[in-house]
Amino acid sequence: MHKERSQSASNLTVRLPLFRHASIAMPLTARPVILLAAALLLGGGVALGGFAIGTGFTESRLGDRYVTMKGLAERDVGADLALWPLRFTATGNDLANVQRKIDGDVAAVTEFLTASGLPAEAVERQRLEVTDIEANPYRPEGVRDRFIIAQTLLVRTTDVDKIVDLSRRVGELVSRGVILGEGVVPRYVFTRLNDVKPEMIAEATRNAREGAAQFAADSGSTVGSIRRASQGVFQILPRDDGMPFDESASVEKKIRIVSTIDYYLAD
Repeated sequence: MHKERSQSASNLTVRLPLFRHASIAMPLTARPVILLAAALLLGGGVALGGFAIGTGFTESRLGDRYVTMKGLAERDVGADLALWPLRFTATGNDLANVQRKIDGDVAAVTEFLTASGLPAEAVERQRLEVTDIEANPYRPEGVRDRFIIAQTLLVRTTDVDKIVDLSRRVGELVSRGVILGEGVVPRYVFTRLNDVKPEMIAEATRNAREGAAQFAADSGSTVGSIRRASQGVFQILPRDDGMPFDESASVEKKIRIVSTIDYYLAD
């Protein structure tokens, strides 16, 4: 009986479910082979996955090789438009007399401008300001003149040199009894910025690429295509750096643009 049990054990089979209503018989001696094959397949998959990840990481790092450069372009230009607000005042206790004084000042200022060669249409009469001091509940004490009338004439012309000359002779108006207000200085404007933009952008881009080429040569690389570019903002500045006034007070100006460009690098 002991012998029969041994024979039965050697022929023992394990039934594994194949389908819901079926099963297959697999000898116990085949299980190590299947487990080894499964381990080999799993290890191969991990190795292939690691290779793919490593390759993608390398390509990503190569794609990130770029250099950021700034390209500068500058132009010296001259203003082509002059704006000169001339504000003057008259005071008194009789409103009609103050108005006549203002009318006389308007005629004196207009004659000063047109006699120097400016056309009459270049002088525009702006709004009239009338102040009644007694109508102000917070008026200061000791004010002698009740009425203040202020008038502004705006000179607008492309004859910039003419305005430069007249502004130097503004003392002649004072000698005629015209009381000028503060800040009556011409403003000089450059209106042709769009005409110089394309050339300056091209120059800034060219300078940036030259800098990238030098960097690439020093690092043993070559410059590729543009990865990203930022044009920058056009600035209108006084021609001379460090001047303590606004650019609009200067006829001679400097236009500046700084572009920022990323270039790919290749071995």
